Amino acid sequence: MKALPGSILHGLALVLAAGLVTGCGKEAAAPAGRPPVDVTTIVVTQQETPVSIEFVGQTQSSREVEIRARVDGFLDKRLYREGELVQEGQPLFQLDRKPFEAALQSANGELAQQQAALDVAQADLKRVRPLAAQDALSQKDLDQAVGSEERAKAGVLSAAGQVRQAQLNLGYTTITSPLKGLSSSAKLQEGAYVSPSNNLLTYVAQMDPIWVNFSISENELLRFREQAAKGLLRAPKNNDYDVKVILADGSVYPYRGKVSFADPSFSKDTGTFQVRAVFANPKTLLRPGQFVRVEVEGAVRPNAILVPQRAVQQGAKAHFVWVVDKEGKAEQRMVDVGGWNGDNWFIDDGLKAGDQVVVDGAIRVSPGAPLKISPLAAAAPATGAAPGEAGKTSAPAK
Repeated sequence: MKALPGSILHGLALVLAAGLVTGCGKEAAAPAGRPPVDVTTIVVTQQETPVSIEFVGQTQSSREVEIRARVDGFLDKRLYREGELVQEGQPLFQLDRKPFEAALQSANGELAQQQAALDVAQADLKRVRPLAAQDALSQKDLDQAVGSEERAKAGVLSAAGQVRQAQLNLGYTTITSPLKGLSSSAKLQEGAYVSPSNNLLTYVAQMDPIWVNFSISENELLRFREQAAKGLLRAPKNNDYDVKVILADGSVYPYRGKVSFADPSFSKDTGTFQVRAVFANPKTLLRPGQFVRVEVEGAVRPNAILVPQRAVQQGAKAHFVWVVDKEGKAEQRMVDVGGWNGDNWFIDDGLKAGDQVVVDGAIRVSPGAPLKISPLAAAAPATGAAPGEAGKTSAPAK
């Protein structure tokens, strides 16, 4: 085999040397670091925040009256249109008046007879009394005359009572509404005989004001008390709560209500106690039996901390958020969450004012990861409810 020329050997040596140097350089290079995670953050602040507590409620007439006949007789006419708004004192039904007019006439005749008997007795006593004083008649005659007058007076009183009763019965044949409200359907039709066992004619339900009833469970009440004891919730002065109603289509009822009654005891069947709010209802927009959402407003959370709900994650044992440490890296922080406030979450424990919390991008964060931080554009709502709008509070799932 021929020997390679010196120039070729020199070239091979340079190539091998370059290869060795390159290989050694790869082994010696340090591994590249993790790129920072793009996140948006907010800076936690504390602020007194109004809250509202939501329940499911049902409307009820503030006064529903059964319209019943007080006397027996045949139903002659229905004087109203079923379902219409009737006024106080408006005639609703008319019973046959003729038998009661006859009874009144008979009672008046009896009264006239008794009055005539009284007149005779008084005239007899007027004649007997002077004669008895002159011993022209015995004491017995005087006593009989006095007794006859007293019996005649009693007869007049009894007959007058019968006349009054007959007048009342005649008046009861016209059945009127005792209040302003919506009428129900007629339970009996014209020509039916009304008796004590069959005297329910209809219902009238007062619409203005109207009640809205809702129930608070024992667990909810205990949670509210616990939050109040910890200073996390403050009730309004004199427990003067405002109540808002949201209808089935999501619209807000235009009138605000006030809590007017709270049942002093829990129901043995449901474990809840009933609360009642009263609302003006001049246009009868609310009808009895409607299911509505009730928001009770007036309570506030002093020094509340709010973060967007998407910033809070559920761990194996508790909720947590990612906060930015002094080196700009991610740190996992366990938190105790409270109720919801719109799109935000109350944080009862685990955060303090000044903490920087990761909002967007938290799902890609790991402990100690470097972060590329941008402030959250809409950070203002996270520090409290929008002006003039109370937050809706409900218990989170734990």
